[in-house]
Amino acid sequence: MTERDYAPLSSACVRGLCDKVYEKRKFAGGEIEKMVKDFSDANNTNQIKRLIRVLGQDLMSSTNPNVKNGALMGLSSVAVGLGKGCVSYVGELTHPIVACLSESEARVRYAAAEALFNVLKIVRGAALPYFPIIFDALARLAADPEPQVKQGAELLDRLVKDIVTESASFSAGAFVPLARERMYSRVASARQFAVAWVCALDAAPALGLRAHLPDLLDPLFTVLDDPNPEIRRMCEVQLNEFLRSIRKDPSQVDFQAMINILITHAQSTEELLQVCKEIREIAATVNLQLIKLVESESESPEAALKELTIDEKAQTENDKQETIKKSTEENQNKESAESKDSEESGTMGEKLNLVAVVGVLTQMLHHNSVHTKIAALDWILHLYNKLPSEMYPQTETVFSPALGALTDGSDEVVRRAIALLAEICSCQPQPAATTTTTTTTTTTAAMATSVENAELPVDLEASPYYYKFLKALLRLLAADENLLEDRGAFIIRQLCVLLPAEEVYRALARTLRGERELRFAGRLVDVLSAILLTAPELHLTRRRLRAFRDPSTHALFQSLYQCWCHSGVALLALCLLTHNYAHCNRLISTFGDLEITVEFLTEIDKLVQLIESPIFAYLRLELLGGRQSAALRGALFGLLMLLPQGAAFHALRHRLHTAPPPDAPCLLPDSETAMATEGAPDIDFEALLDEFRRVQAAHRHYRLAERRIDRRDRPYL
Repeated sequence: MTERDYAPLSSACVRGLCDKVYEKRKFAGGEIEKMVKDFSDANNTNQIKRLIRVLGQDLMSSTNPNVKNGALMGLSSVAVGLGKGCVSYVGELTHPIVACLSESEARVRYAAAEALFNVLKIVRGAALPYFPIIFDALARLAADPEPQVKQGAELLDRLVKDIVTESASFSAGAFVPLARERMYSRVASARQFAVAWVCALDAAPALGLRAHLPDLLDPLFTVLDDPNPEIRRMCEVQLNEFLRSIRKDPSQVDFQAMINILITHAQSTEELLQVCKEIREIAATVNLQLIKLVESESESPEAALKELTIDEKAQTENDKQETIKKSTEENQNKESAESKDSEESGTMGEKLNLVAVVGVLTQMLHHNSVHTKIAALDWILHLYNKLPSEMYPQTETVFSPALGALTDGSDEVVRRAIALLAEICSCQPQPAATTTTTTTTTTTAAMATSVENAELPVDLEASPYYYKFLKALLRLLAADENLLEDRGAFIIRQLCVLLPAEEVYRALARTLRGERELRFAGRLVDVLSAILLTAPELHLTRRRLRAFRDPSTHALFQSLYQCWCHSGVALLALCLLTHNYAHCNRLISTFGDLEITVEFLTEIDKLVQLIESPIFAYLRLELLGGRQSAALRGALFGLLMLLPQGAAFHALRHRLHTAPPPDAPCLLPDSETAMATEGAPDIDFEALLDEFRRVQAAHRHYRLAERRIDRRDRPYL
């Protein structure tokens, strides 16, 4: 082709775009992005369409993988250049990219996944009309043999799920036929992909997926006989979730439409479908009776506890009859057991072979059944409550399996594992002779303890397992990015319910301060900051920091500050929370020396949203006047200068313009400004600022090292 054939692209730009070297393609992509911005500013839609046609048709028709990768880079650059304006060109951008997801060359498939991610991240809900073809492409990528492509597909899949769950216009009715088709498939990856999507959409009740339960029930029951245990487990968990929601709100479900499906599967020869309900009820009954009979002289706990392994996946009809027989015997023993008085817990410890009991229970934590793992965790926590001094020597055996349960797919398993680990951190060795029988504290009661009641004198620092647990938790979160993203906040919030929240934050800050994986440290600090600013579990800690009066609060602030140095925006939010507005200005002045990335701007955008939320209502009121009003204005104007002119920029600008002039009389009552007019705390802010500069310099070197490694390992990208 001649140069004119590529118009509006020059031949030099096309050569760079199609070069096998990633940096040259990236440079050409930058030229396209600038060109598109100019066309958009001039409202030249013809040239934009012509450019998309050259990239999506002319270049994409080549059989050379480098040319296809260049075309994908170009389409991605067009989307970035258009910004929100690319909503008008979603179809022209999406179709050629999706077509490349089926290419035989792995590099092209990965580049297509990356390009589609960039486009969808910008257009978001505008891409929903093309959901069927995107869903079909994602289903195929789920089985991709290339690990790098599969990793890119997982990131893309999470983005599409986020777009769908946040959209009010998504049609669950259009999704159901797509999911049914893949659940009826015999391909394991297709089934797993479809069930995962059902789980994700059901977690967003506003989408109304449960109204389509009659259409999903039959394929879900079909998946239950899949030979892959992980797929069966996912399906079972989701069916249990549907059952829970039906019991909670029966009006949402069309029972009449499900009757024939249930009758058909009730007559199935599949063992799981026939036995699961009865076996589970029997196992639950036996388990409850064993808990009540733990003090009985005639009971052999280590043998009886093995009944907890009753699982519908391993039962035959003979097993079922034997279980019913044992359950009947337990009912007979229950009457005689309840007529006896409770004995001393020290006597109980002598009768129980705790080593054998704990051995059985920890093995159950590796079981496939969610119900079995929940029962085992309940049992261990029950034993800690009844026999704390006797159980303490068994902690080393219990600790690692309980920690491993934090990665389980079930929220209930994770919640109980956190309760157990919190109990381990709180439990202190006691002389067996002084131990007396106490009323059993159930797991439900333990987890219902609010943070306001967490001020009981618990010497966590004296526990050898407290920091061991926190360090192990950080290693788990650092090793699995998905765990940090999906469960990190959930785990930390649950921990703050069960242990004093302020102590948890002090210890996490101290532990995280020496973290070598700096990228992980920054991400976790962002998570901790979001919890501190918004979660009800941290309400009292948040109020203390906001008051910022006593030396102990100042010490907490300094401890958090040194850890929060891993994230500049989180640190700024902490200083805003504590009314240190003058220091906010010093801090913002250093941001110009930092690398301003998309992630950094995104965090500032989130902070502006928080400033506009009820959480920072007191801060907005301080714009009405007072000694610190000028410093606060300066900090907010500093944020404004950092932001690109988007929605967050305009929201903050409008907020500042609605405030009275700086020379206007103070409109805030004295009681409201008293907190902001007290003397400065005895804190060396210059030393803290130096620490922030040091940590951010370390982050800069860490990112440079990562990029060098990335370029060495990914020469084609």
